[in-house]
Amino acid sequence: MSATAPSAPVADLVFAKRTTLTIAASQAIVGAAAPVAISMGGLAGYYLLGADKTLSTLPVTGFNIGVALGALPAAMLMRAVGRRNGFVSGAMVTALGGAIAALGLFETSFWLFATGLLVIGLGGAFVQQYRFAAADASPKIFKPKAISWVLGGGVFAAIIGPQAVIHTKNLFAPVEFAGAFVAVIGLGLLGALILSTLKIADHVEPVAADAPPAAPERSLGAIVGQPRFLVAFICGVTSYALMSFLMTGAPLAMVGCGYSAEQATLGISWHVMAMFAPSFVTGNLIARFGKETIVAAGLLILIVCGLVALSGIALWQFWLALILLGVGWNFGFIGATAMLTDTYTPAEKNKVQGVHDFALFGTVAFASLMSGATLNWFGETAEAGWVALNWILLPVASVCLVLLAGFVLRDRRLAARRG
Repeated sequence: MSATAPSAPVADLVFAKRTTLTIAASQAIVGAAAPVAISMGGLAGYYLLGADKTLSTLPVTGFNIGVALGALPAAMLMRAVGRRNGFVSGAMVTALGGAIAALGLFETSFWLFATGLLVIGLGGAFVQQYRFAAADASPKIFKPKAISWVLGGGVFAAIIGPQAVIHTKNLFAPVEFAGAFVAVIGLGLLGALILSTLKIADHVEPVAADAPPAAPERSLGAIVGQPRFLVAFICGVTSYALMSFLMTGAPLAMVGCGYSAEQATLGISWHVMAMFAPSFVTGNLIARFGKETIVAAGLLILIVCGLVALSGIALWQFWLALILLGVGWNFGFIGATAMLTDTYTPAEKNKVQGVHDFALFGTVAFASLMSGATLNWFGETAEAGWVALNWILLPVASVCLVLLAGFVLRDRRLAARRG
């Protein structure tokens, strides 16, 4: 027994790394549908609408609503049929959404196109569960890195999605953008093939023989009422919503300021790459500096993003702001997700993760809709609308930073009293 005992943690770690790499590959392929939907959704909506462009970002909102509406059903389906089968089903839903969106463009139907993006979003709800699946399949010491590795697959999604747009959007000219959504069909089908090879099981930490019995499963209200949960949730949701708010409006603002659709798409490519590239080191940074510190750094970077955007509308200022927006989201969201995993037990994870993602993407959907409305309502020009978006970002991110600082100080005072 003594000779084999040390090998068990090593085997667990090898299994966790293999599982995480498979999920990360799926993130790169299926996750590439998101930058396609985001970069093209508003522009295609603008193209399909008449004189009133207020609802131009509604298709992107449809995508985010789909993610929100799919969060609870995705969690329930995977609980019933297992994560592998659930993830394969989600990839097929993504492919179906691409087909509906392409059909909407061929038929010049704004609402059919928006429905297609909503269905792509339903598939995206399964993608949002990837990070939880990797974390749950990993020993505690590897969980932050597992989350980072999976989100690191988004670096490749940031390349695959925009390149698919650039090379296929005019494939069916004169029908604008249809080729990009036909490409989404292929991404979904390829992702389903990769996910069909997944072998996954939730990791169970070894329990000592003299360990006390596990605590009973708590109610959702008791879990949500924890100060740590509330702060992690608010910071994570805010990081994601602000990112969506600016990212959705950026392509419209860039085209409105005289830049081409290709330049706007490349800006989104840089942005999505910045969202996920830091993931290769974010786990190590969390381990070294702490989760709260990384969340604070993310919020500060979001504030700097707003200041850069307000400084001018040169191409480099748009792109730099989008890059900072991505990095700020990465630190803020991954750090908050890692904080969140401290607040529930494995037995409580399904209900917490489903409700969390439902609330998260409901807020994100509202932010994306308000992006288009803000551009239209508060700006007589594209530049004025872009300025309005960024003036809204600054105080919201600042309030979250103050809230996080108050929580950390409170935690330190309590720890000092106990010590």
